[in-house]
Amino acid sequence: MDVKTVGVIGAGAWGTALACSLARGGHSVEVWAMEEDVVSSINSQHENKRYLPGYALEPSLKASSDIRKVADNKDFIIMGSPSLYLAPTIAKFSDLPSIKSGKSIICALTKGFVPSQSGPKFVLETMEEALPACYKDATVYIAGPSHAEEVAMGKITGLITASNHHRNAIRVRDLLRASKGLLAYASFDTIGVQVCAAVKNVVAVVYGSLDALSQTSSIFGDNTESLLMAAGLNEIQKIGVALGATHPQTFTSISGVGDLDVTCKSKYGRNRKFGQDIIQTDMLDRFANLDDLIANVKKVGYLPEGAIACKYVHQIAEKHNLKLPICDALFRVLNKEATAQECLEELVGLR
Repeated sequence: MDVKTVGVIGAGAWGTALACSLARGGHSVEVWAMEEDVVSSINSQHENKRYLPGYALEPSLKASSDIRKVADNKDFIIMGSPSLYLAPTIAKFSDLPSIKSGKSIICALTKGFVPSQSGPKFVLETMEEALPACYKDATVYIAGPSHAEEVAMGKITGLITASNHHRNAIRVRDLLRASKGLLAYASFDTIGVQVCAAVKNVVAVVYGSLDALSQTSSIFGDNTESLLMAAGLNEIQKIGVALGATHPQTFTSISGVGDLDVTCKSKYGRNRKFGQDIIQTDMLDRFANLDDLIANVKKVGYLPEGAIACKYVHQIAEKHNLKLPICDALFRVLNKEATAQECLEELVGLR
């Protein structure tokens, strides 16, 4: 096997799990974490005790708090930073000679939209604006139904590698395929894949609330949950088409229906859990409105990406005059304009 050097920027659960999988596949992998305790636990105990506790990591996986060292002279760089910190994180190493020359293929795991003065931006768009000009239309987006816990365990997982640079999409696909348990497929629909990865989290929050209500409801059940998921996929496709998605099959692939299904149903899903917590623990009592939730999201105790993406989906819907009942319902719930039960009853025609 042709061993590649890989730098993973961000040691959250997903970044750590993918780094572990790549190391398991025989690649030389180093992950960057800004927390010294994360670096220490990965290097000395082969476990990320903060973000992926209880899962053994490959002994060959190394960690460092020196971001320039991790990014320098790598064949591939994989960004796992949260969307709000994506551009500032890239700025810490974008002046390296190996980056300025375009040596590294740069990928993103980051989900959601990135706020800007001109409105929500895509992850790849944000990255390419922060990188040297040689990366224009050359970065790669990695997505698919892929909970970190199962990837860390080596369970079979399908991923999509999307890029406007077709060869780079295929190169990243081949990098991932070398890892046992990863089945990767290339896509050239960067917009469609990014929309699926962001908006499925919004639908999953609503699904989680419905699932919690179904436990005691005489009207909500499995049939209702399937109805919601199908309608949610329709809203994802509406947004994708409005923003310029190029391949209808993106939405019926693992990037669309596959990722939506696992995000809504899996016990590992943070967005599903957040929706359940809205009902079961009155989670929203801690926040005044959606903006307050986003500003103080650490109070949740985990990161519900769908709650953050909901704000930007609402802006996109207003700009493109899109009718998105499910996404709009969550926006109203998070903004304290209605309760989850009221919105769900309205969605199924009971109000």
